[in-house]
Amino acid sequence: MRGGDVRTGELFSYVDLEDRVRKDHPLRAIRQIVNDALVSLEGEFAALYSPIGRPSIAPEKLLRAMLLQAFYSIRSERLLMERLEYDLLFRWFVGIRIDDPAWDNSVFSKNRDRLLEGDIAAKFLGAILSQPKVKRLLSTDHFSVDGTLIEAWASIKSFKPKDGPRGDHGEPPSDAGGRNKEADFHGERRSNETHASTTDPDAKLYRKGKGKEAKLCLMGHGLMENRHGLLVDAYLTEASGYAERVAALHMIGPFTERTQAITLGADKAYDTKDFVKGLRSMKVTPQCGAEHQWSPLGH
Repeated sequence: MRGGDVRTGELFSYVDLEDRVRKDHPLRAIRQIVNDALVSLEGEFAALYSPIGRPSIAPEKLLRAMLLQAFYSIRSERLLMERLEYDLLFRWFVGIRIDDPAWDNSVFSKNRDRLLEGDIAAKFLGAILSQPKVKRLLSTDHFSVDGTLIEAWASIKSFKPKDGPRGDHGEPPSDAGGRNKEADFHGERRSNETHASTTDPDAKLYRKGKGKEAKLCLMGHGLMENRHGLLVDAYLTEASGYAERVAALHMIGPFTERTQAITLGADKAYDTKDFVKGLRSMKVTPQCGAEHQWSPLGH
């Protein structure tokens, strides 16, 4: 029998979000681990917020929403809030009731920045890794490190001479052609020593390799354990030719306090004498992966 094409909504709806998410959904196990970690951060959250005033977005919900943004590669807070408005799975994971509206994207961004400035992100990752369900999955003696370029949210047109004309308060002069006026860089020599972005001073002009175009970038670094390939530390630096090696030494440092031998795998970009010497001084055995075979670096 053919069903009817009814297009009018009901006045009342009784929807249990718990029943709408299947029992074997991967987010169920993740949410349990995340909630246990958030409970352990209760003291950190209390220190960030005033006991009086208008209630803001709960930090627990902010962090769950940020996880979804990473899991599903949602490129902006505006799109994330749109997804929260209609996606029952997202509402269930974050902890928003079915009748509650999603937050304004600018309010979400402002509250998120408060958490990041309080180093909550790093403490949250540490709390996740300390959970018994996660801890037994981690290797404590074999690690790999790698870096990646993160394109900055700054236009190449904002990359201007450092000694150019400035306004009364040190700001760049206003452009008569507007924010997105035509620009011709042909024949102009630009470098990080003489130029800087007026919208994101931390972004550096960097190219991934020979023949690649130069872009305004930051550099992200990740340290993975080799048993299940789980991320155990992350670091963000300015883009430079030596940032990967400096970040690798910084991230592997806390793991060298253990008594057992530690190995660190990396690609050829890390194969320099200074980096190998630095690792060996920390009693870390450097290794270079090549088609599932391991061989020492520096040869």
